[in-house]
Amino acid sequence: MNAEQMDVAARARVHAALGDPARLAIVDTLVLGDASPGELAEALDMPTNLVAHHLKVLRDAHLVGRSRSEGDRRRTYLRLVPETLAAIATPSVPTARRVVFVCTHNSARSQLAAALWATASAVPTASAGTEPAERVHPRAVSVARRHGLRIDPRQTAHVSDVVQDGDLVVSVCDNAHEHLTPAGGPRLHWSVPDPAPADTDAAFESAFTEIADRVARLAPIVPGDDR
Repeated sequence: MNAEQMDVAARARVHAALGDPARLAIVDTLVLGDASPGELAEALDMPTNLVAHHLKVLRDAHLVGRSRSEGDRRRTYLRLVPETLAAIATPSVPTARRVVFVCTHNSARSQLAAALWATASAVPTASAGTEPAERVHPRAVSVARRHGLRIDPRQTAHVSDVVQDGDLVVSVCDNAHEHLTPAGGPRLHWSVPDPAPADTDAAFESAFTEIADRVARLAPIVPGDDR
């Protein structure tokens, strides 16, 4: 089961199943290894009939599976279904031929995002601006270099010259998000504060850190489109 296959109602059932402290404790116990119902009852100091009740709820939510012991055939082992946990935390994301990061001037945030994406995903990337500057901000070039990334300081572009059908467009500043014309393709917005007004290494480092965190969350779940 993956995020595309799990609808909102199914995800809600999983969240409801995890909302009980006893069931969450069972899931926590099964994260590291499998256990029989009796072993769970002993580990959690819980009556076996209560364990059985909670296991039924977890199985109905497809959080826990069970198998017969290859030794004592009367014994059953419970195991966590990690795909179900991953699916509730991972929303469905459309396929993308490229991921294009957009900010106003294409001089800092979008450039950093594209540079980070190129190291995190095989899906191609690009960056653009709604009002591109002539050059990339020197501090953006510097912060990228400090983290082992390279940005061409002369390469900025207008969004209309970059975005194509099949691109996933990610705006990384509020102005760009609010001024981008509506499009039929998939869009995401990251409200990353502009480091340029402060014009300090700390401000650019803060923007880099936030973008890096967001890229790390998005990159593993964006499927490529190889058409």
